[in-house]
Amino acid sequence: MITGEFQARPELQGTFGMVASTHWLASATGMAMLEQGGNAFDAAVAAAFVLNVAEPHLNGPGGDMPALAYVASENKVRVLAAQGPAPAGATIAHYHDLGLDMVPGAGLLAATVPGTVDGWLMLLADLGRLHLADVLAPAIHYAEHGCPVLKNVADTVWTMAQMFAAEWPTSASLWMPDGAPLVAGTLYRNPALAATWRRLLQEAETARGREAEIAAARRAWREGFVADAIDRFCRSQTLMDSSGRRHKGVLTGQDMAEWQARWEEPLTFDYGRYTLFKAGAWSQAPVFLQQLALLKGFDLEAMDPAGPDFVHTVVEAAKLAFADREGFYGDPDFVPVPMDELLSPAYNDQRRALITERASLAQRPGRAGGREGWQPGGAGTDSKRDASTGEPTVRHPSLGEPTVRHDGVTSGDTCHLDIVDRWGNMISATPSGGWLQSSPTIPELGFCLGSRAQMFWLDPDSPSSLAPKRRPRTTLTPSYAFRDGKPYMAFGTPGGDQQDQWALMFFLRHAHHGMSMQQSIEAPAWSSEHWHSSFWPRAAMPGRLLVESRFPAATIAELRRRGHEIEIGGAWSLGRLAAVSRDGAMLKAAANPRGAQGYAVGR
Repeated sequence: MITGEFQARPELQGTFGMVASTHWLASATGMAMLEQGGNAFDAAVAAAFVLNVAEPHLNGPGGDMPALAYVASENKVRVLAAQGPAPAGATIAHYHDLGLDMVPGAGLLAATVPGTVDGWLMLLADLGRLHLADVLAPAIHYAEHGCPVLKNVADTVWTMAQMFAAEWPTSASLWMPDGAPLVAGTLYRNPALAATWRRLLQEAETARGREAEIAAARRAWREGFVADAIDRFCRSQTLMDSSGRRHKGVLTGQDMAEWQARWEEPLTFDYGRYTLFKAGAWSQAPVFLQQLALLKGFDLEAMDPAGPDFVHTVVEAAKLAFADREGFYGDPDFVPVPMDELLSPAYNDQRRALITERASLAQRPGRAGGREGWQPGGAGTDSKRDASTGEPTVRHPSLGEPTVRHDGVTSGDTCHLDIVDRWGNMISATPSGGWLQSSPTIPELGFCLGSRAQMFWLDPDSPSSLAPKRRPRTTLTPSYAFRDGKPYMAFGTPGGDQQDQWALMFFLRHAHHGMSMQQSIEAPAWSSEHWHSSFWPRAAMPGRLLVESRFPAATIAELRRRGHEIEIGGAWSLGRLAAVSRDGAMLKAAANPRGAQGYAVGR
């Protein structure tokens, strides 16, 4: 897209509040909280619980979530770290004893401690204004009275129908209530989930005062009836997973009781007029900053944002940064991550010299912290099929939607929301995991566990190797930016490994080429599949570059000449970006038209 070209959606402007998310019901819910006197954090919590019902194939209560919260009264950005860790029983030896060389991509063995609900409740208690009953009411309504079935939800259930019927009967009861999969455009209800939320409210009502109520609900989640149900299910059920065998889970109620979400300091990086804020190396988020550190050495403003020089330069920088992601990132509570060096000018001057006019086909981590970056050894490389089953590997997502195999293996996932209120508070959050296809439904709770543990390696030399109480290096990565020293923009996208590609191209076009947020979202997108996927079976496709067909033919031809293995996708097929900003008194919001689902609302 070039500035001035047709624009599919307006960029909203106003002064009261703005909400942008991946589903219109979540955006409308968030705006309703602002209208009721809530702030951006109240709105985020209410919208997120609605996303559990509206996009169950992309997130659920059993999942995980990072968020970046700009708190206006503090003039500070906080990281909400709600990524649950591996259970105490999740050791490399245990998985090897089961005959596994990878954590399965779906099923009970892939579960980490559910983090998202505790994280949202902590946010509500610490920074919100409304009561728990206020923010849960919309989600309870949709779960009890019905929520429209998206086509992608119906497609996911159809794909999983045989697995549900044969192996996961509790999931079949929920998603195939009459023996047949849900149909797009109809309403589906989840009374068990509604009952879970209502029981949390009952537990909360035993306490006095807003903060005490929320604390009681958190205890009921981590130590009470929710943890008890999860513990019983994991101990009593031996169920099929993507290894092709049946296993019990290792997650226990004790694991849930011993963990809770927390606040962390963000990583920051100065880039021209902007300061970017990201979560730490327990996520892939720093790879966004590493790409900027490499790109500082190029005159991007002189490049056509839809031209081959721009695409090639950004893709080649991404290959180096993502190689370092695999080579060095892991939970900083357990492994030393040389982040200062990885973002330093000297290190990136050396790395930048590796970028040439030809597309690299190598995985090239650098040397930092006195060691060479680790590289995967046994994972599929340039793999089109899973060696164990002969089935096609799961493609990286278009539209940020998952491509699902019949056994629940999913590559890409996730929802996203960005909110700014009239007081200047802002939040960017990427809730994910606990997908309906990731694990069997726990019947009395109405949701399933997540599968984030598949992002661990079963190689002890990896900085992201499996170990008890470690956080997996999640792909979830919301973004926040100051401009000219002032709080400015919250943005992000679903899309697994693609998140810090799509968010980066959005930011670069906005920062360098004068595009509005909406124009930057709508501009033609690409995604590299060069490096090892974070998702089972961890395949890499060196040189593979997927581009939307709206790119000029000359750009595509030149990228092919430079050695990129080009695959042309649909004209509007990559990414589900959303963004909000504050510039003086003016608030703005933008959302992705791809998929005709994400919406921005505001006034």
